[in-house]
Amino acid sequence: MANRARDWFTQAERDLEQARDSRAAGRHEWACFATQQAAGKALKAMHLARNQEAWGHVVARLLEELGGGVPPELIEKTKVLDNFYVATRYANGHPEGAPFEHYGTLQSEQAIRYAGEIIELARAEMARAGGS
Repeated sequence: MANRARDWFTQAERDLEQARDSRAAGRHEWACFATQQAAGKALKAMHLARNQEAWGHVVARLLEELGGGVPPELIEKTKVLDNFYVATRYANGHPEGAPFEHYGTLQSEQAIRYAGEIIELARAEMARAGGS
């Protein structure tokens, strides 16, 4: 079976682009969700580049499972992104109010920055592995 690391990585880049577009349009909840997706796909690409399987949607766990001395502050940033997986999309993700009422420029800007760091980590890893 072909290694699909590059496919996962290019989709991660596209998801980050979607996050930026959503942020520019004022859809901060979607920007935050897209960053969580981008980071997850980039990490799955890294696992595949190492010929490892990766399952699930918890970005912090995907990063920790890579091993190899991941900086603790990067794990903390992925924990921030993980908070955007459910609550950004579902009305019962917060005690009251629609998801869009709970997210603004501060959250989407931070999320885009954090996901960008994960994508750059994956880009470097894939270059080392010959996957990009």
